[in-house]
Amino acid sequence: MATRKARQGEMLESVYSVLAMVFVLFACVELCDAATVLDVYRLIQYDLAGSPFGSRFASLNHHASSSAFAPGVDLSRSVVISPVRELNLTVFREFIEMRRPLGGLLFLLPKHFDRSGKQDAEEGDEVDEGKLRNTLAELEDLLIHASLPYPVYFAFENDKVAEILADVRRNDASSQPATATTGGFKLLVSTSEPKKLASTPITNIQGWLPGLKADDDVSQLPTIAIVASYDTFGAAPALAVGSDSNGSGVAALLELARLFSRLYSNSKTRGRFNLLFGLTSGGPYNYDGTSKWLRSLDQRLRESIDYAVCLNSIGSWKNELWIHVSKPPENAYVKQVFEGFSDTAKELGVKVGLKHKKINISNPRVALEHEQFSRLRVTAVTVSELSVAPELLQNSGGLHDSREFLSESSVIKSVKLVAETLARHIYGQQGKNIEIFADGSSLAVNPSYISAWLDFLSQTPRVAPFFVKNDPFIASLKKELAEHNVEVNVHQDVLDGTFTFYDSTKAQLNIYQVASVAFDLLLLLVVGSYLILLFSFLFITTRGLDDLIGLFRRPPSRKVKTA
Repeated sequence: MATRKARQGEMLESVYSVLAMVFVLFACVELCDAATVLDVYRLIQYDLAGSPFGSRFASLNHHASSSAFAPGVDLSRSVVISPVRELNLTVFREFIEMRRPLGGLLFLLPKHFDRSGKQDAEEGDEVDEGKLRNTLAELEDLLIHASLPYPVYFAFENDKVAEILADVRRNDASSQPATATTGGFKLLVSTSEPKKLASTPITNIQGWLPGLKADDDVSQLPTIAIVASYDTFGAAPALAVGSDSNGSGVAALLELARLFSRLYSNSKTRGRFNLLFGLTSGGPYNYDGTSKWLRSLDQRLRESIDYAVCLNSIGSWKNELWIHVSKPPENAYVKQVFEGFSDTAKELGVKVGLKHKKINISNPRVALEHEQFSRLRVTAVTVSELSVAPELLQNSGGLHDSREFLSESSVIKSVKLVAETLARHIYGQQGKNIEIFADGSSLAVNPSYISAWLDFLSQTPRVAPFFVKNDPFIASLKKELAEHNVEVNVHQDVLDGTFTFYDSTKAQLNIYQVASVAFDLLLLLVVGSYLILLFSFLFITTRGLDDLIGLFRRPPSRKVKTA
């Protein structure tokens, strides 16, 4: 009985020792492996006519570095953390052009760029917004036109990341960059490698307000089309909200639809023009959606279009807008349309200028949306704050195009200009000093309505390849247009094969603080000593000191035993 109790005691002591050892190990893990989780947004990956662009990898598992891409520094197994506001674009451009090896890149965006509203700019945190916007625009242009054989991510600054970056900088300043032997911080993104998207769906939404025919009129009424492309493109697809390009155009179109629906709801004020509203997709990709939508229209309807007004980037101008045309300024139709805008602009105290660019039929590239109309011999203009037509994938709603850089008053003035110009044309009031959408009247432009849509669009990434089937955003546009139109149709198609896109646009970054080898050896020595002492104490209390000493005695040789 006594022997049984002794064995039970020994077993309990052994259990206690194991539990103590597990507790120590967990304590060590807690001290050495504290992690920070961060939402990160991946640089776009796409192929253009078979050529690779953007970031070609997604998984990340390297130590952090704050090196400013200095020459001679080996960064092949490092992730460079770089706040955008401190980025030297000249040095970074040279780094990319030299194709130097790099483990990965993490760009930090200012807190107030976080559209989720979780981050707020700190008081006294002064940022040169103009300079920052230009830096972002140049950085995006550089990244989307380069092929980078390493993962590139964007994240928003916060206090925890600032602390980590400060520690990394201290280590780098002491000439002890983070490695497996020196410790530091390790950045880990566990994700599968990106896969090609099978196809790129594009969705066009068409609204219709019929004009008023005379009782004996059997001919088709002329049509005025008001069009805006709604999707975007940027370095980080999950952040490409395009507040100005072309959120401003979409918000303006919806307000125009609301204003004219009030006029057209009464037969006494309904004009003798049909109004066609088009929210088109594929804008950054050569306005491919606009081309497919126009070709899907009934030929009689397309031929009835008197002229089309395309709205593009109208949210940041101050005193002058530009009317872009493809036909010569001497053309009677172009002259009539421009004079209508010019006369209205003078009364509103703003200026409009005319920009003519002849299209090359043999070149499929178009710079602005009205050119797709011109290819089908439909008179069209683009109203924009841009004086020069952008290059492919330029000014298409990237990181630099956020809500804070947008002017609501500019959008309101644009709506007023277009609405008054169209109304005077519809009701035959050209050249007359008459204000149909007067402030304070029931037909006045609604700033709250425009502001609400600008807020919504500025929180919604709209890169066409990443829309899901029955996307809620598309449904919202369709529902809103249906509120102000008699008929709404949806036209779905697939983007042409020039572009190929890859998935994986967002991930979670784990930042681990890792200990150096010296610390690990010291910790191992401490834990080992503790376990030896614990074992010795338990052995002495259960069996005695003599038995413990006996464990370390050299056993007698076989000859001695035989004698």
